[in-house]
Amino acid sequence: MAQAEAEGLPVSEYLRNLVKGQVSARIGERKAFEIPPEGWVRQFKAWVASHAEDDLPVLSDEALSREFIYSERGL
Repeated sequence: MAQAEAEGLPVSEYLRNLVKGQVSARIGERKAFEIPPEGWVRQFKAWVASHAEDDLPVLSDEALSREFIYSERGL
């Protein structure tokens, strides 16, 4: 009620605006998932290609193993 009053709105209008904002935000989030699988693959490949010049080392299979990652923890 204090926030509605601070904004000079009746509580009902303040709540209506608040709910509209939440709904709009959720709809915006869903649109990201409306990309077809081919679009995700295309975007992923573009992301991978954008790192091609970073000259990063390729990790060995051993370096990616659970035993190697957690060896210091004794797990």
